[in-house]
Amino acid sequence: MRRETPRLGTGTWLGANFWSRTGGPLMWRSYDPGVVREELAVLAEHQVRVTRSFCYWPDFHPEPDVLDETKLAHFADFLDAHTELGMTSIPTFLVGHMSGENWDPAWRHGRDLYADVEMVSRQAWFIERTARRFRDHPAVAAWLISNEMPIYGRRRGEPPAPREHVTAWARLMVHAVRAGGAAQPVSIGDGAWGIEVTGVENGFSVRELAALTDFTGPHAYPADTDRVRQHLNAAFVCELAAVGGKPVVLEEFGLSGDWASAEHAAHYYRQVLHSSLLAGATGWLAWNNTDFDHLADQDPYRHHPFEMHFGLTTNTGEPKPPLRELAEFGDVLSTVDFERTRRADTGAALVVPAYLERGYPVTTVAADRTLVFDSLRQAYVAAREADLPLAFTREEDGIAEDAALYLLPSTRQLMAPTTRRLGELVRAGATLYLSYCSGTHGGNRGPWFPGLDELFGVRQQLRYGLTTPIRDDVVSFTFTRDFGGGDFVVGGGIGDFDGVGVDFGGIAAGEVLRFRAGGNEHGRALLPVEADPSDVLAIDDHGRPALVRHRLGAGWTVLCTYPLEYLAASLPEVNPEPTHRLYAALAASAGVVPAVRVADPLVFTDVLVHEDGRRFAWFLSQHEEPVTVAPLLAGGRLRTFDGELVEGVTLAAFGVAVFRLDG
Repeated sequence: MRRETPRLGTGTWLGANFWSRTGGPLMWRSYDPGVVREELAVLAEHQVRVTRSFCYWPDFHPEPDVLDETKLAHFADFLDAHTELGMTSIPTFLVGHMSGENWDPAWRHGRDLYADVEMVSRQAWFIERTARRFRDHPAVAAWLISNEMPIYGRRRGEPPAPREHVTAWARLMVHAVRAGGAAQPVSIGDGAWGIEVTGVENGFSVRELAALTDFTGPHAYPADTDRVRQHLNAAFVCELAAVGGKPVVLEEFGLSGDWASAEHAAHYYRQVLHSSLLAGATGWLAWNNTDFDHLADQDPYRHHPFEMHFGLTTNTGEPKPPLRELAEFGDVLSTVDFERTRRADTGAALVVPAYLERGYPVTTVAADRTLVFDSLRQAYVAAREADLPLAFTREEDGIAEDAALYLLPSTRQLMAPTTRRLGELVRAGATLYLSYCSGTHGGNRGPWFPGLDELFGVRQQLRYGLTTPIRDDVVSFTFTRDFGGGDFVVGGGIGDFDGVGVDFGGIAAGEVLRFRAGGNEHGRALLPVEADPSDVLAIDDHGRPALVRHRLGAGWTVLCTYPLEYLAASLPEVNPEPTHRLYAALAASAGVVPAVRVADPLVFTDVLVHEDGRRFAWFLSQHEEPVTVAPLLAGGRLRTFDGELVEGVTLAAFGVAVFRLDG
């Protein structure tokens, strides 16, 4: 199954969001060409050659029919400085929100930005005139309509703007760019926080806006209670943001130096850069270029002081560790010729239920969407720990038909036609995994799967309106028969490892997997079933079927009677947890063989494929200490870029290594 990696064809963007240390958002009032060139030069020296720049709207558009010529002249010089240094920039037009503060042009007077005809017209006029002014400048790489309009376009406490208003507004703003004669790629700059990604309706449909634009730009500033989840949050968002089929550019990411040590900030950057690359991102714009210590008395830094320290450099221009991470990442991109690579195909698909993005009558929408998001994310973590690359297939678009393994993690709801279609795919030879979840609330409690008994070869024993509570804080699965397993070659094919084949990924009869159980009184529940003993793979501590594998036509269904992903998603500091063992066994049983694996769940692997046939293997550690792992290959040999065979891979704390995968 193809893991699509759409590209803009404009080169890879490795860059930073830019405000000069002379003024932050007010930089155009105190513009200093010399300082700006110094700031850009430091970025360029570290392979950061793209900026996202901002037309601070109150300054650039002071009256309804007036552009500030002085500010535009400063912006022209700013672009000239990029050309001098071999850099490019992505101008952002409507900048009313920035770093914890909203600013309006003096003439807005609280009018609606999406529904007030005059306000829409004024915005389009500003965009058209500005785009016309700079459309031919060689430093302009692309355009962004706005900055985080979901925050700016509505006052706190107001409901989100109607989606139809937002989509119509966005269409007119994109048309304004084109009316100005600008042909560069364009996107919205909203942050890709729409319902298709977050499960929260904010009016900005990622799917609908992708149809109008050339790329999608997530803004990712997650917080979590689990380190592995935290390191993968931005990557997971990038996977979901690809819903519209457009290239994904991680348009904002980063952290304040007030929130992490310099060393840990570097670790975070490294993890986000490489994990999002493996998630399909094709561009990166860090937040932001510099610190602003001397602007402590200026809003927004006066009331959001942590915003002063997101910089890649200090306020005197000294590089900070995250900037060095970007430079090293840039080296990797160059070494593998990233612009001409794609992610390796996979046979495993993660099913995204339509309930994440669609509301249906008489459903508890918010809670159901949160369950979908959390369960999918935990499944994504477990798959990474299993070195199992996943393609995302959305129920809303129709289930892809070319996967060997379909995962439904802690899934409560599917549309009836989807359940029927998955059954057809199983009968044709696929494997379907479902972990049962009763939901996180009491409304319409129970499985929304017609024909569950027939599909999974069980007889469910539910009682109407009730759950079967999970009373154990640690749930044990004891395997009654072997499950999964596949042949791998260990190491690079030299020394003690030469030609050694191992069986890896399987779970042996008698093994016990133990899972910590979180969740609320609704979701912390199991599905009581009766099953043919020959179908039962594992039982719980009470002798009940915990994992049931059933032959259906030419394929198999696997039912987990516990919501493992939901249980883990509800807990802090839970990863790695044993679901990765189950996923590895599922993959092996379905014939899905990762090209590269390791036995350590805290080292992730994946593969990129160059258009000339070369393959590159990634190893990304979650260990806080150095670690050495033995690569397990489905075939081929692992080599350094100098051609030396690789026997073991040694990784620094939270380190990354990339090798050739030959043969």
